[in-house]
Amino acid sequence: MGTGGAGFLHLGCPVKRSPGIAVVRIADRSGTLVNAMEGALAGILAGFDPVGVLVIAFVSALGGGVIRDLVLGVRPAAVDGWPYSTLVLIGVLVSWFFFPFVAAAPTLLVMLVTAVGLSLFAVAGTEKALDNGIHALPAIFLGTVGAVGGGVVRDVLLNVAPRILHADVYASAAMLGATIVVIGRRLQWDARLSALAGGLACFALRVTAYSYDWNLPHLVTVKG
Repeated sequence: MGTGGAGFLHLGCPVKRSPGIAVVRIADRSGTLVNAMEGALAGILAGFDPVGVLVIAFVSALGGGVIRDLVLGVRPAAVDGWPYSTLVLIGVLVSWFFFPFVAAAPTLLVMLVTAVGLSLFAVAGTEKALDNGIHALPAIFLGTVGAVGGGVVRDVLLNVAPRILHADVYASAAMLGATIVVIGRRLQWDARLSALAGGLACFALRVTAYSYDWNLPHLVTVKG
């Protein structure tokens, strides 16, 4: 037992690090590929040239993770070797050369793919924060930022209001997934079980919210 008054918000996490690190790596890289494809598609639809599409894909896939890692005080995984950049390039090439097929994908399918990416990043960000000794509440916030930060930067570059700030149960789903990861780690679940539970919860809430057109309440309705 032993940390006395540490309590729930003092997670130094009593879980072996090696499984958690493996979970972070797998989730982070899988999410990178999914979000790179989504970002590239957004850039293509906006009429950008190949370089512009690459930039949009890069920030969409890696922006949230870079913000997360800088807050954690560690070198961003995005610039730590070739894997992440390579995954972005693969995502761009797939979206560019198979654009007619990707663009023709049903809206539901696109939503499901983006929900997977959201879940992967929420899990990866939270696990990484906990493995770096971050307390529970900031770890939840960092997991959420890691999941949605790239999309916010992408939308700003595309000159549109970031969707997560005014519509959709999106960031909320990421926050739920991050919270479940934290609870699982506090209960000393295996890191992979915590990640699976958090990821499934995030995915389920996102899909349910889309299916039933759920949105968080607005205090003031902006017209126009």
